[in-house]
Amino acid sequence: MAKSTKKNSAESKLRVDTIVQGDCIEQMNGMPADSIDLIFADPPYNIGYKYDKYDDNRADEDYLSWTYDWVDACARLLKPTGSFYVLIGDEYAAETRVHLKQLQRDGQLVFRNWIVWHYTFGQNCKLKFNRSHAHLFYCVGSAACDLKNVDKITKDAPWTFNRETIAVASARQTVYGDRRANPKGKLPDDTWYLRPQAAIDAGEQLFDPDCDTWNVSRLCGTFKERVAWHPCQLPEAMLERIIKVSSNEGDIVFDPFAGSGTTLAVAARLNRHWLGCEKSPDYRKKALDRVKHCAKTGEPLLSDLSDKGIERGKPRKKAEPKRSTREQVTRVTQS
Repeated sequence: MAKSTKKNSAESKLRVDTIVQGDCIEQMNGMPADSIDLIFADPPYNIGYKYDKYDDNRADEDYLSWTYDWVDACARLLKPTGSFYVLIGDEYAAETRVHLKQLQRDGQLVFRNWIVWHYTFGQNCKLKFNRSHAHLFYCVGSAACDLKNVDKITKDAPWTFNRETIAVASARQTVYGDRRANPKGKLPDDTWYLRPQAAIDAGEQLFDPDCDTWNVSRLCGTFKERVAWHPCQLPEAMLERIIKVSSNEGDIVFDPFAGSGTTLAVAARLNRHWLGCEKSPDYRKKALDRVKHCAKTGEPLLSDLSDKGIERGKPRKKAEPKRSTREQVTRVTQS
């Protein structure tokens, strides 16, 4: 496995508010260590998606070696007080978690939560249960490694965790009227439940302050927030909560797989510095346009059906391609 070479800030100056075009591992190895406040990574899952400049059908050993290399590179960039999130599918979640455990043993980070993002919009399988979740690993920087019992810390943590920005009303408050309830609410659970039936037009409230579930769906092609030029896109509301809780205004938010630019767009409109890597020149250009719009207006970049070539009542081929035959699924139809 290739090891990242550390460089101090005197040897390499970090550029921010841009998307660097090229291989993410090569680009990260040229950045100064301990320089990023928040990293969010949503890598290709090796399930046969058709990207512009990346082959998403790799042998298991090759994919895992590559995964360990980019995770190591991210860990090197993370400030001791920083936070690191990895969103991954079923296929390699276990191996990725084990590697993060090894990094914790090596004193590079501390694992905090295995979050399950549960969504009901997606597949309609014929001979197996429908997949309706992804895995989100939440880690913090090496400063937490010096603590004797990190799980018992209740205040003055050496990493950013803005509890008040994501707290929700507890059942003690809303159901039982219990005077012992914390008036500031409770933290959301580690299962995030996203249902398409509850999805609403962008610009309206997506998270009910009286609820600890995440009622916003995956992005289908007709959603105003959905771009037409990239096969994978996360909802901005999901990134907004992560960026609010794990960073402050002026911090640097980094995404090694910029893709459609969602992480960076949200970071920009929340007044964070943003930085990404993208292998595709075309994706990079379009993502930059989206991020710059958010930075300038403070609003998401929305598009109508006509902008995507969709005529209501005449659905076109979905932007997300079928999964590869590596999964041995008889047939999967996107709902």
